[in-house]
Amino acid sequence: MFLRILLIIVIGLAVYFGIRRIWKDWTRKFDRDAEDAKLLRRQRDLEERQRPDVIDLKRDDDGTFRPGDRPEPKDRSGK
Repeated sequence: MFLRILLIIVIGLAVYFGIRRIWKDWTRKFDRDAEDAKLLRRQRDLEERQRPDVIDLKRDDDGTFRPGDRPEPKDRSGK
């Protein structure tokens, strides 16, 4: 009888620690994947900012986003 109880306890602990280990591994993997995705998004955003057709928007006094430094109008005389 004692052997049967001991065997059930050992199997129960093995299952508990196995499930716990799987949970930690999966959680760690998902956290790493989320961090990698965040870094890729950050790099893509930094690369897009370097493009000439991207406008920098700044928050105005009234809370509306508007282009920051407006470029001077080009001279139409071709100079």
